[in-house]
Amino acid sequence: MTETDATRSPRLDRALNLIERIGNRLPEPFILFGLLFLLVAIVSTAISAFGVTVTIPGAEKATPVRGAFTGEGLEFLFTKMAENFIGFPPLETVVTIMLAVGLAERTGMLTALIRASFGNARRSVLPYAVGLVGVSASVMADSSMIIVPPLAALVFKAAGRHPVAGLLGGFAATGAGYSTSVLVTSLDALFSGVSNKVAETLPNPGTLVTPVSNYYFNAVSAVLLGLLAGFLVDRLIEPRLVRTGVPREAADGEQDEDLKVELGTPERRGLLWAGAAFLVTAALVLLLVLWPNSPLANSDGGFLPDSPLLDSVTTLIFFGFAIPAIAYGAKAGSISRAADVPRLMALALRDLSGFLVLAFMLGQFIALFNWTNLGSLVAVSGADLLQGMHLDGYPAFLGFMLLASVLNLFIISGSSLWTLMAAVFVPMFALLGFEPGFAQAAFRVGDSATQIMTPLNPYMIIILGYLRRYEPSAGIGTLVARMVPFVVPFWLLWALVMTVFYFADLPLGPGMGIHIQP
Repeated sequence: MTETDATRSPRLDRALNLIERIGNRLPEPFILFGLLFLLVAIVSTAISAFGVTVTIPGAEKATPVRGAFTGEGLEFLFTKMAENFIGFPPLETVVTIMLAVGLAERTGMLTALIRASFGNARRSVLPYAVGLVGVSASVMADSSMIIVPPLAALVFKAAGRHPVAGLLGGFAATGAGYSTSVLVTSLDALFSGVSNKVAETLPNPGTLVTPVSNYYFNAVSAVLLGLLAGFLVDRLIEPRLVRTGVPREAADGEQDEDLKVELGTPERRGLLWAGAAFLVTAALVLLLVLWPNSPLANSDGGFLPDSPLLDSVTTLIFFGFAIPAIAYGAKAGSISRAADVPRLMALALRDLSGFLVLAFMLGQFIALFNWTNLGSLVAVSGADLLQGMHLDGYPAFLGFMLLASVLNLFIISGSSLWTLMAAVFVPMFALLGFEPGFAQAAFRVGDSATQIMTPLNPYMIIILGYLRRYEPSAGIGTLVARMVPFVVPFWLLWALVMTVFYFADLPLGPGMGIHIQP
């Protein structure tokens, strides 16, 4: 980053500053979601009064839009409040993971590991390393959006770069590139299962979709998007942070220590013990997986497309952080007695207090939105609009990707959104001669890029909490403005990759082409 980069103010700054000012005029997230909750309640009640229903393809009967301010709705609101809070999907993942990650951080293991791994690394390659790792981190499922960003901030700080740039780049790469990876993930299994369920009802279902049917497309996309994320962090995000004077040190003192590269003897020994503990833990898990009639296998004895192993990602990550952290702390001296373990975990949960309060309101809003069936109405109405335009060939897929991007602002779960859209578009594109696996690949383009700029993404609130360690006055608008520069380039590059595969008629994965063979 040159001095010119740090001092000049590109025109893009004015647009982003405007977005930030407008966004920061919104109420605090808790109040904002309270108002959105009220809006959904009023709108759903008005729509239900007219008897509006939504017909989801494949369903035996129409689904009614239910009103919050009806007898049925009031019963839901009064009896499900606690369940809506405790059942808020990210809550179990966030709390469980943060118990272990917080323990690893407070024992000093994470800091020591970052210093040992990246302390002497070339500063110029760090943004690209974070981008490539972040885009493929979805192998950890939603946990990736909790783990990668703060670690990226530590990596940047250890190398003398702006930690907020690492935080933002880590979240952008992980969130905007969530639907792709150079590794096969549980999301591939979920998507393929949905695609096959819809395709099997068609006269010509095309090629069976497997978890690797989009692998070639995913691998190319992941590498290019990871490099793009690094470029944006290096050339746009970090220079802008420097220009606007964003502090490099955490205001709460959590990460303001001087990260010296050289490790002391206790730290080196601690890392050796942590590494040994991790290897033993991994070996035990592998032994359990390979054991005949493994309890982690599905009823067929395998692990795809669904199995207890794939449902154990949170548990595996918990043990992957907690056990090495205990070993590190015991050897390095940060854990001197057994009681220190729960004490350090409690300190980690203290940092989550703000998120837990917000999760209460987020849980109520999302539960009501799903219960009213407004999400299904929006998705099916958008699909009907696109079908009514009578597009064909590549323009149809371009419109499909754009629709998925818009709907992704409201329906964050990729598997839920694909379930809704596949029911409409897999049959539609099959009639046009396109493989279900190709429709699934096109969906990936629209599924992830926009989710890092919608307040409906609960993980944005967690990142906002980390950002406020450096900028206590940062709001939703601040975070959205810093995510916008990732959204459009990501979408355009990803769509370009899809365009090349389409017009070159390249295979999307092993055995999966673009056109259904007669």
